[in-house]
Amino acid sequence: STANDALEFIIAGAAAVSIGTANFVNPLAPVEVLEGIETYLVDQAMGSIDELVGSLQIAADEDGT
Repeated sequence: STANDALEFIIAGAAAVSIGTANFVNPLAPVEVLEGIETYLVDQAMGSIDELVGSLQIAADEDGT
């Protein structure tokens, strides 16, 4: 329902996200989410959302796993 929600899914590997029922609560949700993602990409100096998809890095445990 927010740009942060969408960004979390994208960073975790989602190639697309759905706004769905957020439209019932806020009819402008799709526009707000899109604008929020765009702002994030500009702030991070990323040229494309493709740079974000699956970019989550999980730290290894001390034993290397």
